[in-house]
Amino acid sequence: MQLIESILADAAAVTAIRRDIHAHPELCFEETRTADVIAKALTDWGIPIHRGLGTTGVVGIVKGTAGTSDRAVGLRADIDALPMTEKNTFAHASIHAGKMHACGHDGHTAMLLAAAKHLSKNRNFDGTVYLIFQPAEEGGGGAREMIKDGLFDKFPMEAVFGAHNWPGMQVGQFALKNGPCFASSNEFRIVIRGKGSHAAMPHNGIDPVPIACQLVQGFQTIITRNKRPIDAGVISVTMIHAGEATNVVPDSVEIQGTVRTFTLEVLDLIEKRMKEVAENLCAAFDAGCEFEFTRNYPPTINHPAETEFARGVMADVVGAENVQEFEPTMGAEDFSYFLLEKPGCYFLIGNGDGSHRIGGHGMGPCMLHNPSYDFNDDLIPLGATLWVRLAEQWLSQPRR
Repeated sequence: MQLIESILADAAAVTAIRRDIHAHPELCFEETRTADVIAKALTDWGIPIHRGLGTTGVVGIVKGTAGTSDRAVGLRADIDALPMTEKNTFAHASIHAGKMHACGHDGHTAMLLAAAKHLSKNRNFDGTVYLIFQPAEEGGGGAREMIKDGLFDKFPMEAVFGAHNWPGMQVGQFALKNGPCFASSNEFRIVIRGKGSHAAMPHNGIDPVPIACQLVQGFQTIITRNKRPIDAGVISVTMIHAGEATNVVPDSVEIQGTVRTFTLEVLDLIEKRMKEVAENLCAAFDAGCEFEFTRNYPPTINHPAETEFARGVMADVVGAENVQEFEPTMGAEDFSYFLLEKPGCYFLIGNGDGSHRIGGHGMGPCMLHNPSYDFNDDLIPLGATLWVRLAEQWLSQPRR
């Protein structure tokens, strides 16, 4: 493993910043204190900053001194926390009930800050590195909002790269994949409007409950009979609300859930068929139907050339045997918005099995979105080294 010595020397100081951020989690678009911490660190290291993109985003600008090239590359870390209560009791546990860094965004921020400090002192590259500290990944679409506010107009870059820690994968390993790696995230809400009646005399009403039961089953035929078997797609009904009493047929049933796909074509098909099935099934039973479908994050689709470039940099840092092929997941990631605008790659860095956690951690597993999770600080020098080498090698290669 080829770690940069100056980053190793600064690891304790950056770890302290990480734990401070962990103790003071902020939810999407509320990351004011976090942004202040990031901005102060960058400014102290002589890095110009721009604030306010996506409400609380911070962009650091590191220009090389090895030439006058206008080339640039972007490196992204997300900075927001989750709306959940932490079960850990160690010294850097969250001080805010109902808020927790349970996905490691504090660690992602720390890795990029460690890289920023090294780059600020070692500018022997020709071009510019943009350090993108993005708010609101957890459901707010902060990447989309930064783009709307002019991220790529104000800071033109050839490519953009992002990373996420991955529990269960060994520290010292990376994983990536060309093409779709994270799914689109979408939500639906359907209200079936029937006619309430006494449960002993259901013929006097229109019972929405059996309609809902058939609808839930019918949706699965979209997956098995409308979509090609080789195309990935998920329809999960996760909420059904109806009724108030055992002897009353309710007026309505509300159904909610999520849809995940790896392509927009499959998403278009599923949304269209769900609407048709819902409206026509309800009509067949003389019931009304309200159908809502909300598209949140698009699929995260890595670009071929940038993925292979990142794979090569990883092999230089940890050895080719420690660079794995990532198995796509139906989870979602708003880095997808960046990849719709710019070539790039989103990859994973192993967070270990949880044995890194100090005394006072909760009894649950060290998994993402778990109240006993904590980021593995051993990743900070490794992730920072990878960011530095990726930026240096990108700017030293011929323009793509």
